[in-house]
Amino acid sequence: METGIVLKGIGGYYYVRVGDTVYECRLRGKFRKLQQTALVGDEVKITSLNREQGVIEEILPRRNALIRPPIANVDQALLVFAAANPDPNRLLIDRLLVQVSAEGIHPLLVINKGDLDPEGAQRLTALYRAAGFTTLITSAVTGQGLPELKQHLATRVSVICGPSGAGKSSLINALAPGLSLKTGEVSDKIGRGRHTTRHVELLTVGEGWLADTPGFSSLSLHNVNSKELAHFYPDFLPYMQCRFPGCMHRAEPDCGVRLAVEQGLIDQTRYHNYLELLEEVLEQERRY
Repeated sequence: METGIVLKGIGGYYYVRVGDTVYECRLRGKFRKLQQTALVGDEVKITSLNREQGVIEEILPRRNALIRPPIANVDQALLVFAAANPDPNRLLIDRLLVQVSAEGIHPLLVINKGDLDPEGAQRLTALYRAAGFTTLITSAVTGQGLPELKQHLATRVSVICGPSGAGKSSLINALAPGLSLKTGEVSDKIGRGRHTTRHVELLTVGEGWLADTPGFSSLSLHNVNSKELAHFYPDFLPYMQCRFPGCMHRAEPDCGVRLAVEQGLIDQTRYHNYLELLEEVLEQERRY
């Protein structure tokens, strides 16, 4: 048997790269009985039937796995938002940062289309760098930030995600021109892009792997509880010396986080987004 990585899965077929060869594979029947499927990014052992086809015999243990997008063994997540057209959704940025961090995956915030609003891109980048996140400004049009982004991709399995219209496919095409992924324009009517990616696929970009995924506009915080949510806000951590050990930083007296917000040490929008996400998590806990 040979070991490879699943690049994509369509209609029950999995395309597995082993060295320089890509095999079209089916799962061995035992996986169907166990109702187990392979994910993009899975490391698998296959038996080759010929030069083009094979059978997946074993799915090796996963380091991690995301539900949406469905992908395994991710080292980092590129969260791509446009500086303009469409305007960045701060609540969605904070939601995705929490979601990815809770999965144990390093987030890399990419403010794309930096050429459309250079000053806005700089402000947003400064804010999130100050909050403790690695943040880059890029432009598929001017090439801004692409060399630095390639350095972050090298030797890693990365997933690229974010709202439709952020320019993800254009960014990938700029990083690896030979891929020629389909791109879409932002709709003037709805103010966001049309989805141009229909399935998850692992692409070779330079010395790393990059998963292009279908666009989305929200993520459930199913993997976060109310007591730990604030710990995924690195800008909160220095100020979490609160009077009460179980402080959720809402209306409790002598709260260090709230005091830091009042003193301008924590961005107010970040804090208000935290309160909104906290209410969502609490509602989930009340239901279940």
